[in-house]
Amino acid sequence: MSDNLSGQMTWKVPGATDCSLHLRYKDTEPWRPYEDFPEYFLPDPSGFSQGYATFLALLNKNWQSV
Repeated sequence: MSDNLSGQMTWKVPGATDCSLHLRYKDTEPWRPYEDFPEYFLPDPSGFSQGYATFLALLNKNWQSV
């Protein structure tokens, strides 16, 4: 993971019916599924929400949860 980039994370994008982790670098960009960011993607422990491990790792890198 690159330490010098940060961005925003959300679990539910506007208009979506499912909850899954989405990322973007700037608020002017569209939300994209976290799987579209292989440089940040981490496997999740069994029984956890998809994206949970990635979410925690990015929080520690000063990404913003919105």
